Amino acid sequence: MNLSQSSGLTRKARTDHFPRWVLYCAAGIIAFSLISVGLIRITGNGPDQKAAAPTVQRSLVFQDHTDGGVRVEDGVTGKTLTVLQGEQGFVRGALRALTRERYSRGIGSDLPFDLIARVDGRVTLFDPSTGQRVDLESFGPTNTAEFSRFLAMRPE
Repeated sequence: MNLSQSSGLTRKARTDHFPRWVLYCAAGIIAFSLISVGLIRITGNGPDQKAAAPTVQRSLVFQDHTDGGVRVEDGVTGKTLTVLQGEQGFVRGALRALTRERYSRGIGSDLPFDLIARVDGRVTLFDPSTGQRVDLESFGPTNTAEFSRFLAMRPE
């Protein structure tokens, strides 16, 4: 093998290297992840952050009627607060998410949910029997108001 052939091999070996753009993309993803986690920790908006103290809390039982309505009862006294007629899309949707978990665990529908208004303005629908919760403010003020009205209702 002569000298010209060996130098041709070394030049070819030098041009076959790992693409730098892949390394830059990986470094960008890592930097984005670290910055995101840092911001969540600083602002306190992470899912593992402690909830603010409750200002008002009420136990509620929701019972389906054969005519499609939903009876809302006080979970302590058992007295009817109201009967919801019509679609009630958001109320039904939020309850469906929580009752699905109850059904999968074999828990009946007669146990109350806790509706909690908090110091920071958040409203949470909590199922003490499963530990599941729906943070209602995530769905906007109109949908939050659909549940918040139950906090001030008096039995019919």
